[in-house]
Amino acid sequence: MTAQKNNKPSIYQLFKQALSGNIEQDFTQGSIGTAAFLLSVPMVLEMAMESVFAITDIFFVSGLGATAVAVVGLTEAVITLLYAVAIGFSMGVTATVARRIGEKNLEAANIVAGQTLWIGLVVALIVGVLGVNYAGDILQLMGVEDDVLATGKSYTSIMLGGSVTILYLFLINALFRGAGDATVAMRSLWLANGINIVLDPLLIYGVGPFPEMGVTGAAVATNIGRGIGVLYQLYHLRGHVSRLALRLHHLKFVPQVALGIAKVSLGGMLQFIIATASWVALVRIVSAYGSAAVAGYTIAVRVIMFTILPSWGMSNAVATLVGQNLGAKQPERAEQSVWKVARYNLYFMLFVAVIFICFAEQIIGIFTTVPAVMEYGVACLRYISYGYGFYGIGMIVVQAFNGAGDTMTPTKINFLCYWLFQIPLAYWLAHSMQQGPDGVFMAITLAESLIAIVGVVVFRRGQWKLQSV
Repeated sequence: MTAQKNNKPSIYQLFKQALSGNIEQDFTQGSIGTAAFLLSVPMVLEMAMESVFAITDIFFVSGLGATAVAVVGLTEAVITLLYAVAIGFSMGVTATVARRIGEKNLEAANIVAGQTLWIGLVVALIVGVLGVNYAGDILQLMGVEDDVLATGKSYTSIMLGGSVTILYLFLINALFRGAGDATVAMRSLWLANGINIVLDPLLIYGVGPFPEMGVTGAAVATNIGRGIGVLYQLYHLRGHVSRLALRLHHLKFVPQVALGIAKVSLGGMLQFIIATASWVALVRIVSAYGSAAVAGYTIAVRVIMFTILPSWGMSNAVATLVGQNLGAKQPERAEQSVWKVARYNLYFMLFVAVIFICFAEQIIGIFTTVPAVMEYGVACLRYISYGYGFYGIGMIVVQAFNGAGDTMTPTKINFLCYWLFQIPLAYWLAHSMQQGPDGVFMAITLAESLIAIVGVVVFRRGQWKLQSV
């Protein structure tokens, strides 16, 4: 008994292993808890870097004035549609390659990688051509003023023209996550972000020998950073510290495999679009109560999104564990992985909820001192925190479906809980019941709780175990 305890790795050792990576690790064998930890740590750090990309350009461009910030914000809104495509395909890619790795069919996994590169290239060419040629028209469709159009056309053109870097960062990292090489995915985003953070001020403001490019410099810096991150991915995709080892013959186009990935990915795209559209609708309802309500809501949601990054890491780990274990013909182990990680996530989310409920004023106070904004922000943070326990379970179960390749079930659940329940309920509570923004906050809590309940009920039926990918 003592010898077994001594052989058990410490948290420090596991953390070190998670950051260094180990292609010999088999996630279909051994401790489920250890497997979840080794996958979750780099995935959490990867998610953190993805969130940094969203704020870096805004941070450095803010010194140029409101017009430049508007350009970045509006372009980011347009690129959200590209994110929907990238995230959707990522779900399909992760599920498919995880299944092949679980089957110990490395050749088929590499063929999936080859088809993924073709998918990313085709989508990027379409978006890039439209972006370069119609950047001004796209901005005008967003209702921009003339000064914003004049300032932002080149920025938008470069960002959309370089969409291949966005797609490949998402899609190749999805390959690595599905294969269990989450450390490589993490490092590629750390590298891309680091370069972007360094180049942004140099190219925006013309520091030293660098040209002063204004807001256009932010686009150039972002694309250079992402591009180098993609080169790093491609290097490791050839088998350097990775389970995948792509060769030229894997790049032969295989329509059946590509269509299979696209079919699974469609549900992922719809999931993202449904969720994003519902949040836009909620902002519209809140906006009727003034800018202070919108500001408070925005601050609270940003705090919530940042603090649940560990939960997203765990949910992505579940997708990999489910996919690989189904591929290894171990559906019961796949289910055990879901419940074990859901329990870990539940503990974490309840811990965060207690902190948010008890210290809401202090947390929102970090971002604003305006009383009205504080009031709405604190209310939003607390109301949403009341449902954190449900949310912790729901997000794990939803990703379990995605990892199994059953992306349409979460899409249906999202449609039911967001569009048919949350939005009408938010409007009714806010207006008819005269609860104002508090009604919207309550609707979010109830909808997220409903997602967890419906998700668990459907998950227990076990149809996801029969999903073919």
